[in-house]
Amino acid sequence: MPGDDHSFTTTGQVHGEAKYIAPLLGDIAAQASEADRTRSVASGVITSIKKNDIMRMSASREISGLEESIVTIANELRAIAPRCGSTAWCLWNHLCVFHHFAGILGPANAPFLADIVSNREWVCFPAGASSEVTAVDDGGKTILSGVAAFGSGGRYSDWAGVVFVKDGVKVPQFTLVDLRHQKVRIKETWDGSALRASATDHIYYDGVDVPRERVVPSPAKYRALYRRQDYPMIHHRYREDWVAISVMWLGAMATGVAQASLDDTAQNIRDRIAIFGTRMVEKPTIHVNLGRARALINAATDTVYAAMAETDARIAARVVPTEGDYFRQTSAGMQAVLLCDEAMRLILRVLGGNGLREGTDFERRYRDFQAMPLHINGHVDRITEQLGRISLGLDSQNPF
Repeated sequence: MPGDDHSFTTTGQVHGEAKYIAPLLGDIAAQASEADRTRSVASGVITSIKKNDIMRMSASREISGLEESIVTIANELRAIAPRCGSTAWCLWNHLCVFHHFAGILGPANAPFLADIVSNREWVCFPAGASSEVTAVDDGGKTILSGVAAFGSGGRYSDWAGVVFVKDGVKVPQFTLVDLRHQKVRIKETWDGSALRASATDHIYYDGVDVPRERVVPSPAKYRALYRRQDYPMIHHRYREDWVAISVMWLGAMATGVAQASLDDTAQNIRDRIAIFGTRMVEKPTIHVNLGRARALINAATDTVYAAMAETDARIAARVVPTEGDYFRQTSAGMQAVLLCDEAMRLILRVLGGNGLREGTDFERRYRDFQAMPLHINGHVDRITEQLGRISLGLDSQNPF
């Protein structure tokens, strides 16, 4: 009906509202601009999040977790992302890399993981380019030295996953390090233009000791190993690849940012006057660009939520994922981000210089969004090249 501006504002049939983080959304949004300026999420917000059960969502019940669905977790991240992209980014990292840690550490370390989950402790995984950590054995302990880069959420975290090498061991090793250890240093090196409070910093290990029983192999082709029915896992959900899940959640966050940007623009533009007194809301080009943006966001949301629903159904039925499933997941998340990227540019075109001058949240959201298509997990060049290979009947070559 004319004037009914709620008919197509969301694709509510595929996503729901956040329930765990809902009480904190106002505080998260209120500190977003300050976090962007200072490059750190407010300490009070971090403290509140660590008391919230969102921290336990990706952990299975065997290790004191909530064992929530992939879709339910996406709803939480989707709600946070437009309020503060940096906060969403760090929580996204925590939830998806914990999934990885539970898979690689396995049943033997279930009690250790259960302690982390029950205490709602934060984890991160600095392993970016220039990372180099080595180790030596000393009695019943392994001593780590070196630096790990790009640890999103590092300064907010309690534990970090570490990939390292030892002399004489061909397969890299993995362990978790307590970041409160006196021989751990976190250097605030992140100075990016987007997600400026994501704390994507360097972590230095200056002779840090960890128990030998907490050290496990870190094979490059881990996801093929996890697909073996006889390979022991804490829970079937951890047979799903954490990288694929991370890309889908990234796509969900992108739809949240784009949807909020569109809704705010549509609302704020109604009373704006263009040059020579024309009302902005009556200009046909505004209709065209916002209509196209809405179609793109709807398509993005439907695409990534369909892939996540398929993943949840597979987990519930205890079906082992395939390589095709991995690329279905990663390509859906990647495509959602790309569709939202186009939508964000259309919204920027509609806002114009005056729209940005009015001091809305769009500029910060737009800057934060730039990190999403650039992340290596869902990068279009990485995903589409490998997707093309398997489309031609060739083997994929992605090690992660």
